[in-house]
Amino acid sequence: MADTQKNGIPVIHLSSITRIYEMGAEQVHALEGISLQVARNEYVAVMGPSGSGKSTLMNIVGCLDTPTSGLYELNGINVSEMNDNELARIRNKEIGFVFQTFNLLPRSDALHNVELPLVYGGVPRDVRRKLAREALEHVGLGDRMHHKPNELSGGQRQRVAIARALVNKPSLMLADEPTGNLDTKTGDEIMALLQELHKLGNTIIMVTHEEYIADHAHRIVRLRDGKIETDEKTQNGKVLSH
Repeated sequence: MADTQKNGIPVIHLSSITRIYEMGAEQVHALEGISLQVARNEYVAVMGPSGSGKSTLMNIVGCLDTPTSGLYELNGINVSEMNDNELARIRNKEIGFVFQTFNLLPRSDALHNVELPLVYGGVPRDVRRKLAREALEHVGLGDRMHHKPNELSGGQRQRVAIARALVNKPSLMLADEPTGNLDTKTGDEIMALLQELHKLGNTIIMVTHEEYIADHAHRIVRLRDGKIETDEKTQNGKVLSH
């Protein structure tokens, strides 16, 4: 397991997290006692077969859902018992999301799409325009700021989504199947961008079912039946000796 303490407080600290869904008369145990720490500037891939709990885990880490029991601390703050409004504030300030389907507003240009987290955060217009421009330039889209999503390629749309995830300078970037809707070449370009962002100090947790995508991470956590099956540090796709 990665040494999560060397940089002080871990970004993510999960202790004995369970998530049980009531499905009529049946109970579904999506997560069963997950304990996990992620340090600042780690790059972690979460893998597992369908139904293993990886989406539920990402929803809890992303403050989109709350655990049935257990403790979740984000940057040392207990978020496991926050209400919806408190979670929304944490999500907007601390977490950048990158989705497989991009989740861009179709009628808004790239600049406005990237601005959105700052709009919700109450940042003044001139400041947020400046920050959004910088974020787009950072992902290589300085010449596409006023293009709408249907005027951009799939790879460019994902770059807009990554710029939006970064614009608030969040503590954590969550990438859910970030190359799932892209061809191999474009997917490789997006993974190279994520690698660069990691080198610049960003903490990244990525869900993927593709081994070659997970190989870009420096740690791979594998889930099965709602539990952590393995948690290993890797380099160039190879498990490092313990």
